[in-house]
Amino acid sequence: MPLTDPQPHPHPGPHPGPAPESEIPGPAGLPVLGSMLDLRRDSLTTFLDARRTHGDVVRLVAGPPGLRSVFHAVFAPEGVQQILASQAADFRKDHPLYEEVRQAFGNGLLTSQDSDYLRQRRLVQPLFTKRRVDSYAAAITTEAGTLAERWRAAGDHTVDLVLEMNRLALRTVARILFGLDAAAAEDAFHRCAPVINAYVVRRAYVPVKVPREWPTPANLRARAATDELNALCDRIIADRRAARGAATEAAAAADERDEGDEKGERGEGDDLLSLLAAAGNDEDGSLDATEVREQVLIFLLAGHETTATSLAFTLHLLARHPEEQRRVREEIDRVLGERTPTAADLDRLPYLTQALKESMRLYPAAPVISRRAVAATEIGGYRIPAGADVVVAPWVTHRSPELWEDPERFDPRRFAPEREAERHRYAWFPFGGGPRACIGQHFSMLESVLALAVLLRTYELEAVDQEVPVAAGITLQATGPARVRLRPRDGAVE
Repeated sequence: MPLTDPQPHPHPGPHPGPAPESEIPGPAGLPVLGSMLDLRRDSLTTFLDARRTHGDVVRLVAGPPGLRSVFHAVFAPEGVQQILASQAADFRKDHPLYEEVRQAFGNGLLTSQDSDYLRQRRLVQPLFTKRRVDSYAAAITTEAGTLAERWRAAGDHTVDLVLEMNRLALRTVARILFGLDAAAAEDAFHRCAPVINAYVVRRAYVPVKVPREWPTPANLRARAATDELNALCDRIIADRRAARGAATEAAAAADERDEGDEKGERGEGDDLLSLLAAAGNDEDGSLDATEVREQVLIFLLAGHETTATSLAFTLHLLARHPEEQRRVREEIDRVLGERTPTAADLDRLPYLTQALKESMRLYPAAPVISRRAVAATEIGGYRIPAGADVVVAPWVTHRSPELWEDPERFDPRRFAPEREAERHRYAWFPFGGGPRACIGQHFSMLESVLALAVLLRTYELEAVDQEVPVAAGITLQATGPARVRLRPRDGAVE
């Protein structure tokens, strides 16, 4: 059984106060480069091995003398809670990775800080209320239904869930963001996002960075990809604002003629981009075109890649575990019958939700979360100095045997309500936590549950690939296929 109050790994020797940084254990690595090559080859396994060998607070050194990066990994849920929640003000998003994301995608909610973040959060928060998010359910099920129809037309065949769920999640979020057919956005984002993702991660962890202005091949490729995404968003924003202006004028003219009773609201879009463009209040003003574009890019990145990861791995894990797939499908059939799922069904599909949460435990879309300490802090009996780079890793904490019995096993029953109540709040944190927790948590869960319900009601899945290799990028990246064989269900809804 999971422990309610898991203890951190003991450190060697008694100390009257927190042990100094020099006594924090960690891998020795190579004599000159430390752990740099291990982290570049496979950072997720490196973190797992570090926790297994050295405990819940680990010091890692990477790079040659004079250019070394030193950072601290914290794995116990109590330490995670300190960093993300109870002492969040002492841990800022000043880590090099966030600076690179900021340079690539702008200063949106993911990367902004201080007054910029508070202002943006107040402006955007009304767009993510439960009522507003629930109104996106029809768009979610429409896109999932379109995918199911495309699969049905192709018959009994094999698909790669990584590619298919990336396409579905991007089309869904683009439809909600832009309120139109997402084909143009889909093509541009699939072409540009991988280039920017690889560039950002590579620059975040190299000891010496080539200035972005230099015309190197990598800089030129990243600049072209960024310019294309910015131009796409700017064009859509301008078109939407023009349409809003025309609709407002038409509504005003109609009111003057006493035609209709929509009080100036007819024609205004309910898509997120229109709402962002209109967001504002007396205290914070409104978002200008650049700020709207930066929010849209961040929502595209976070709202597409993270949900795609959850969808792909949930379906793949269910394909690998036929009994769990059968139990999920029986619940879907019992609850939905032949009707299309709605937002109200989120609470009516508890076992499907448990399977989703379990897949997010094993494959968290944000496998590593970075911060920089601005004040010296004691965590797990050790002193973390001011200025230190600190990471917490859902990938590792979600696999702690002190928290999860047989942690590599797929078991949706772990997330039954009574078992969730037994665990530490930060034993499972795929959406982060504290004041910077993901603003789109409800949106992600709603999109995932409804899309899974549509697809699983229509198809039985059989795994072709038993394991899917992954790596840590800005989000968790599948580095190989997750292929399944599709079998249309007898009597599936046409």
